[in-house]
Amino acid sequence: MAPTQKDPHERAQRLARLIVDELVLYHKEKIAEAIRNDRLFEDLGRELEEARAYYEKNVDPSVRAETGYFDHAVVDILVKGQGGVESKIW
Repeated sequence: MAPTQKDPHERAQRLARLIVDELVLYHKEKIAEAIRNDRLFEDLGRELEEARAYYEKNVDPSVRAETGYFDHAVVDILVKGQGGVESKIW
C-alpha cells in the first residue's frame, strides 16, 4: 500500500520532520552556538520539549508507541543537518 496523507505513519513522519525543520529555521543561530559549545540539548531543551509536546498532541498514540519518528527527525535534521557547524565533537 502506497503511503497517503491518511496513513497515520506517513502523517507522523511528515509532522515530525516539519516540526524539527521549523525549529531549525527559527533558532538557527542558537543551534549553531549550542553545537559550537557542545550544549545542543541543554540549550534547546525548552524548544525541544515544546516541539515534542506538539508532536505528541497531534499524532495517534499507537503510532507514537511503536515508532521513534520525532527522535529520528531530531537526529537527521537537527544534528546531522548541522554538520557544517564547527564543533569539538566532530
